[in-house]
Amino acid sequence: MRLILVVLVGVALAGGAAAAFVFRPHLPDAERGRRLAERTGCFNCHGPGGIRGAANPGRTDKTVPTFEGDVMMYAKSPDEIHQWIDDGVSKKKAASKTWRAQRDSGALRMPAFEHRLSERQVNDLVAYVMAMSGTPEPEDALPSRGLERAEALGCVGCHGAGGRLAKPNPGSLKGYIPSWDGADFPDLVRDSTEFREWVEHGVSERFKRDRLARFFLDRAVLKMPAYERHLQPGDVEALWAYVRWLRSPEAAREDTEQAGGD
Repeated sequence: MRLILVVLVGVALAGGAAAAFVFRPHLPDAERGRRLAERTGCFNCHGPGGIRGAANPGRTDKTVPTFEGDVMMYAKSPDEIHQWIDDGVSKKKAASKTWRAQRDSGALRMPAFEHRLSERQVNDLVAYVMAMSGTPEPEDALPSRGLERAEALGCVGCHGAGGRLAKPNPGSLKGYIPSWDGADFPDLVRDSTEFREWVEHGVSERFKRDRLARFFLDRAVLKMPAYERHLQPGDVEALWAYVRWLRSPEAAREDTEQAGGD
């Protein structure tokens, strides 16, 4: 009897560990950066999501730069974005007398976070800023078309800029919408066939047959829409090409190369 009890306890513990693994969040770097930016106060000046800068009296540009459209005027690489977060200024701008005079004339100044944040936290913020600024971008035509169609179809409204975020989704399995470049994606989409099913019908055949999956899909506040009636010829292939590019070593290598530039 005691042996049976020990076995049952062992099975229960193993099941609990498995459940903990399945339910464990796997947030992408950019999403961790978004949540950190919100907690750290970045959006107070850069605006909601970092895309609507607050007024900055005294400055010729009049507003705080946004992550979405102004980044490349101030930082040409991930390394320079890192410098802004660490020191409140990049090395290039700090060496410019003209820029220092402009900064001194403004009411608001970028704070330095070097002693407030860990290296990983700063890297997460860099990932978020890059996602919002749309960098890096695919160079080939088909994935570029996929990104364009993702924006036109509204995919980025839920999946975030470039499909790189994991916005909250109460009631879902992990509480967020999975990003296209995150660790959750292969569990949801095994191949191009399942990807097409998700895009066209809002759910894959595999998940439709899985009771546990259906429970969480039905319970989630936000549900994947069925785009079949709204697709143009070649859309699914282009979207899949973009997702594959986003998850590819080439995209990661472009990040690394940009970080070493300028």
